[in-house]
Amino acid sequence: MNNSKPLVSCIIIFFNAGEKFFVEAIESVFAQTYERWELLLVDDGSTDGSTEIALHYTQKYPEKVYYLEHEGHQNRGMSATRNLGIRNTKGEYIAFLDADDIWLPNTLEEQTAIFDSHPDATMVFGPIQWWYSWTGNPEDQQRDYLEQPYEELKKLGIETDTVIQPPTLFLLLLQGKISISGMLVRWQVIEQVGSFEDTFRGLYEDQVFCAKVCLQLPVFVANKWWYKYRQHPNSCCAIAEKSKKEYWHLQRPVFLNWLEQYLSKQGYKYTEAWEVVQKQLWSYRNPVLNSLLNHTHHIMSRIKQKLKRIASQILLIKAEKFRI
Repeated sequence: MNNSKPLVSCIIIFFNAGEKFFVEAIESVFAQTYERWELLLVDDGSTDGSTEIALHYTQKYPEKVYYLEHEGHQNRGMSATRNLGIRNTKGEYIAFLDADDIWLPNTLEEQTAIFDSHPDATMVFGPIQWWYSWTGNPEDQQRDYLEQPYEELKKLGIETDTVIQPPTLFLLLLQGKISISGMLVRWQVIEQVGSFEDTFRGLYEDQVFCAKVCLQLPVFVANKWWYKYRQHPNSCCAIAEKSKKEYWHLQRPVFLNWLEQYLSKQGYKYTEAWEVVQKQLWSYRNPVLNSLLNHTHHIMSRIKQKLKRIASQILLIKAEKFRI
């Protein structure tokens, strides 16, 4: 092992992760071609066999794998659990992997190489693969696809495989035009913008952290993908999607209100970022007006469609008369 290479602290938080997914996530770390890493398995109060699985790895690989839990084996949510891991890292770089996802074997090697060649980059991420084919079912084989930020960046005339200056990615992230997963960050990022926000126990916990980074720091957006985002009905996002009310009408306003306060405290009031947040908050703070506005847009859209059809019919009638 080359000890001259930077140490990467890999954090997997888990809560009742089960065996199959959890073991596959851990094994994808062991499969890395980049060997200088430590793995922190951070327990958020699991009550199934996940704790025993984590302890097994720490006993088998005591120099590489570490088990952490909250005092009294509490369940404190995703942000507090990630922060527990962060506080115990020794690495120069920090990587996050969910307990039901996996990395490709060359993930850490290629991401650390990007940091070597781009010292101004504070975080690196690439497209994520929405991974349905893990089931092995033939009907799922064709469902896998890559979620990429490139089309939105191209619209802005920005190339990828390069460092993107703030707040471009922040604005795209806020508008739901990109998502960020499988990122590698420098330890200095935590010192500059802080870690995760404990109040976000589940939904938006990652967006809060990424928003802070993308608002203030340069980020490398890669063309290469490394992260397989497993799609299954028991994932946090899948459960939230089943309840649109919870996802859109309860959790997102909390996220936007937090952003508004954060931007104000950090001196970003009345900037472009501030205006985008205010625009999105308006619909939640004025639900009746927003409903009327959406209804009006719907009616106008239908009127435009009817007018187009009428115009097409008139042109056809004129063309028929011309032929006669």
